[in-house]
Amino acid sequence: MKKKDIVKTEREFVSIINNGSCIKNRYYVIHFKENDLSHDRYGISVSKKLGNAVFRNKYKRKLRAIIDNYKKNYINCRDYIIILRKEAIDKPYALLEQEFFALMNKQEKGTTNEKN
Repeated sequence: MKKKDIVKTEREFVSIINNGSCIKNRYYVIHFKENDLSHDRYGISVSKKLGNAVFRNKYKRKLRAIIDNYKKNYINCRDYIIILRKEAIDKPYALLEQEFFALMNKQEKGTTNEKN
């Protein structure tokens, strides 16, 4: 993932989470919001409750690989915050990828929980 594709600052994370929409499944919570750029941006969050730094970085790398595969197919001009849930631990990569794609396709179709 390139630097231009990353949501980094806490201010942006909070803005997307508080002012955007949200979709969920067993493995992920994805908050998203429209942006003024010509590309999507992604932020990844893995809680300290799930494991140590090595563990969290491993799952962030997996999520980045999944996102890179997803980005080849879709450009929505949105910012995304992807939060990994506890149930995703020790699941095979293929299942995590499949669930991510299903959730993003659900988001594409517009079936979301709006936050106001």
